[in-house]
Amino acid sequence: MNKVTLAVLAGGRASRMNGEDKGLITVAGQPMIQHVLNRVRLDNMPTLVIANRNKDAYARIGYPVFSDQHPDHPGPLAGMCVALQQATTDYVLICPCDTPMLPTDLADAMLRQLEQEDADLTVAFDGHYDHPVILLMKRSLLPSLQQYLRGEDRKIKRWFSQHHAVRCEFAGQMEAFANINTPEQRQQLEQILHAQDSQRGKS
Repeated sequence: MNKVTLAVLAGGRASRMNGEDKGLITVAGQPMIQHVLNRVRLDNMPTLVIANRNKDAYARIGYPVFSDQHPDHPGPLAGMCVALQQATTDYVLICPCDTPMLPTDLADAMLRQLEQEDADLTVAFDGHYDHPVILLMKRSLLPSLQQYLRGEDRKIKRWFSQHHAVRCEFAGQMEAFANINTPEQRQQLEQILHAQDSQRGKS
């Protein structure tokens, strides 16, 4: 996996979480971003965190932290652009910090799909919905994304449509792509994780 860089996006405003930095919210004893890293990051995988606040706190997790350079922080595409700028590998895997149940085979499955179809990027698909901020893309797309961000359009799928984009299907795993947006969802997640830990302890 040394040809894929993992970039975790932690730049959202989290308005439904009372403005708290979602990646740093503790769930079952760990920051939410750590759950993402535990599930997605493979051995020897270069890793970046894209964050516009609390950079010191994210840096303590152990990976380089970068901010997007757009003064108005125009959303996930700006974070993706930073990831492509900072990565040195051929491919970059993008994940948000608030999806702590992602499939553990995410990186392998998406790389296999992209290479099989000779695509520019592949987007996670749970059998019902696309998840456009969970994707693997070629680092060579950087100039295209920079050009797109110079315009006024911020629609992710419209930029995708300019390239050979394919889906990577994770059928029957809708819950794995659930993102945590409210305190209630955080509490539900904590209960699920505690139950899983308890089950592992019995096995």
